[in-house]
Amino acid sequence: QVQLVESGGGLVQAGGSLRVSCAASGRTFNRLTMGWFRQAPGKEREFVAGISWGGERVSYADSVKGRFAISRDNAKNTVYLEMNSLKPEDTAVYYCAGRSALFDSIYDSPSEYNFWGQGTQVTVSS
Repeated sequence: QVQLVESGGGLVQAGGSLRVSCAASGRTFNRLTMGWFRQAPGKEREFVAGISWGGERVSYADSVKGRFAISRDNAKNTVYLEMNSLKPEDTAVYYCAGRSALFDSIYDSPSEYNFWGQGTQVTVSS
């Protein structure tokens, strides 16, 4: 089993920046593909970014490309999402997710992930 705990959410003005973190425990972190998803009220959970187990490959949703950056520190069992140029439409609960790595694949569907954090709220005011 893997336990994931997000932190770093909060309230920020449009155009601002925020970094959310996800600390993992319970299983070898460097064997996990990790992803960030978000869910706004009344909407489905959507893929934001993903990173392969070694960190060499990353993937982003079109809506955040050029503004968000995902990274990981396997020594600290932590994955990060740096969010810049935030927009009100980025407001959502952000979830960290993990699954056993299959080569260096990255997955953008929530159904591909076995482990989830509790989520952290990110609110961007206009």
